[in-house]
Amino acid sequence: MGGIGESVVPVFALIALGAALRRTGWTDPDFHRVSDRLVYYIFFPAMLFWKIGTPGHAAGLSPAAAGAALSAVILVYGLSLGFAVLARMPARQVGAFSQCCYRFNTYVGMAVVLEALGEGAVAHFALIISVCIPVINVCAVGTLLWFSESVSRARSPWFFVKNVLNNPLILACLSGFLYARLGTPFPKPVEALFRLMAWGSLPLALLSIGASLDFRRLRHHILPSLAAAGLKLVVLPAVGYGMLRLFHVGGLALKTAMIFFCLPTSTAIYILSSQMESDPELASAGIVISTLLSVLSLSLIVFFIHAGVFP
Repeated sequence: MGGIGESVVPVFALIALGAALRRTGWTDPDFHRVSDRLVYYIFFPAMLFWKIGTPGHAAGLSPAAAGAALSAVILVYGLSLGFAVLARMPARQVGAFSQCCYRFNTYVGMAVVLEALGEGAVAHFALIISVCIPVINVCAVGTLLWFSESVSRARSPWFFVKNVLNNPLILACLSGFLYARLGTPFPKPVEALFRLMAWGSLPLALLSIGASLDFRRLRHHILPSLAAAGLKLVVLPAVGYGMLRLFHVGGLALKTAMIFFCLPTSTAIYILSSQMESDPELASAGIVISTLLSVLSLSLIVFFIHAGVFP
């Protein structure tokens, strides 16, 4: 297991490289559009299936950890709405702001979990995200619909069902768990194929995250972005730790969940906010601030893990 230098620094160095390559013209939106599709639909699901399906990796899973994570996410979702109402935030901004407070970046999470905790933690992380993703989609879409300025033109509230059922990450996790129950090792050529695909998935994803960061939109949205980052990177880990203790979660499952709570927000919120008439500029600013500050939250949690703070 790696410390901060081995598990956090390389992840954000790749994100910074992605930003630099995009700014200098070495990559462009067309390149990242194609690479994002390859990672989301092929490479990353293959890695999840391989890591979870390998015999022994899914042993000792803690459903309580997933329950604690989901409970914490729902509580912070409620807090985000309460903050937006008390701050008298314009309706157009509420959906984007709220998403910044509880959605998470799966790629950063997998990279840090692998480097900080090792392959044994992958199944714990996969269980948490497979439980949280459907509920998060419901929360996000429901909020965007409720605060939409043009509800008649908004998407059907049932469209999230299709997204969940077709979500390649959830399908890969479920398939991996089912395969793991067979107790059958992957044939060596198949395992070699999965290994090669896994090597490409996280670097491409992290480069794309860096390329998507847009600092130009920070000027007019700095305060709500900082508030969202506070809820995501300070309040959520605190609430999450309380939930983990309440659910009597410990060991590797607790450490994995704490990394999950400290992740930056998802870059996907920009697309959803744009599609459903929320504020994409606030979403973009929230992504930038959350990504930058998550260097601190993840470094701190990895330090605590290696210092033996968590039981």
